[in-house]
Amino acid sequence: MQSDNPTAAILVIGDEILSGRTREGNAHHLAQVLTATGIDLREIRVVSDDHDHIVGAIRALDGTLGGSCDLLFTSGGIGPTHDDITADAVAAAHGTTVEVHATARALLADRCDRMGVELNENRLRMARIPVGATLIDNAVSAAPGFSIGATHVMAGVPEVFRAMVAWLIPQLPVGRPVRSLTVEVRRGESEVAEDLKAIAADYADLSLGSYPFRDDTGWGTNLVVRGLDAARVDQAMAALRTRIGL
Repeated sequence: MQSDNPTAAILVIGDEILSGRTREGNAHHLAQVLTATGIDLREIRVVSDDHDHIVGAIRALDGTLGGSCDLLFTSGGIGPTHDDITADAVAAAHGTTVEVHATARALLADRCDRMGVELNENRLRMARIPVGATLIDNAVSAAPGFSIGATHVMAGVPEVFRAMVAWLIPQLPVGRPVRSLTVEVRRGESEVAEDLKAIAADYADLSLGSYPFRDDTGWGTNLVVRGLDAARVDQAMAALRTRIGL
């Protein structure tokens, strides 16, 4: 699919994801948001809670560091425990250090006061922000995310992640939303492969895909047409339906 939209990558950070202990859902949610707002998601990576692995992934994906994408979103590793090392790794990738951010500290202090708990050393870790970064609002639990370069760092807790995404995306450059149409056929993927190939050749500017499934009635295939030009997508789907006899 031809596109001049901003490109993006998602970096999911956490041993709990790689071990299978926690089911990852943040990338799926963000992928849907990005598609709806005209940002083309190009890659999703998952890395362990390892400083060097995180640094390497950020440098490979953040376009301001010579990486492959215009925008990089991360999930996980900014909590209060010893293995929450994302802030340090992001700082290292961007050639800076971390410090307790005055505004972040004030946000945490206010929340702790309202909850009647102490702003202890562990909680204060969540105010450690790379020098030069700006904060991402957290309407759920106060502890902010942050942005530096093209890297946007958010929490791993799904409710907090979604709140941060909702605040962040309107601040970013976006493109044209993708139009997507789907038709379901009760045929195997191999039976419609040539039809799909023929339509794809006529509409090279669009993305056409086939996604087989099986249910109680047998095999079927979802045929999907995606693109930025809504009229072209509609035309391609009409041509596809005609070709397969729908």
